[in-house]
Amino acid sequence: MFADKVKILKNQIEGLSKQILLIAVSKRESIESIKIAYEMGFQHFAESRLQEALIKQQELNSLNLTWHFIGKLQTNKAKQILLNFTYIHSADSLDILIKLNQLAGDLNLQNKNKILLQVKLAPDDNKSGFLPTDLLNSLVSISELNNLNIIGLMTILPFGLSPASNYELFVELKTLKEKINAEKLSNLNLTELSMGMSGDYPEAIKAGSTMLRLGKAIFLS
Repeated sequence: MFADKVKILKNQIEGLSKQILLIAVSKRESIESIKIAYEMGFQHFAESRLQEALIKQQELNSLNLTWHFIGKLQTNKAKQILLNFTYIHSADSLDILIKLNQLAGDLNLQNKNKILLQVKLAPDDNKSGFLPTDLLNSLVSISELNNLNIIGLMTILPFGLSPASNYELFVELKTLKEKINAEKLSNLNLTELSMGMSGDYPEAIKAGSTMLRLGKAIFLS
């Protein structure tokens, strides 16, 4: 049963680390499935399509849910994303950060949303994100975006890598976070690592993840 599977998963992850935020990736899932996950203890849910997410948020408004946006950020949807999501995991360029900073000021949302910088650690035509070197070169400009609360880094690894390769790349993200914090720039004290999905979360936990984004591991029966 779905509920039994969720309970086993939560016990497994909590046995490895009790310091990780579990985020249920609920894109394409039904309202009923989200309600079951909520009843099993999940409070954080992630969506990648704005219109689908807005419908779910309206229907589930009576529940105490926290919403994460994990999809590709488009400038024409950035305002609605800021207004309707507490966490934004997919800030993948300096241009989109500048747009978010402008909108946050215009909407009086200064430092309200929690932003993670998406990093591309390995070649993958289907993924976007800062290259590590480009991110390091952009740090001063990013630190000057005073309306944004940038809390950490996020990555999505290419499919099909070995567990050892997954682990090495996750360690690379953790090292990058430490390099950024060592610069001691204002507005850039990063605490979070959003890394690890249904196929690679054991390696992410081992490497120091603080946020797991789990879809199939939760919802696929």
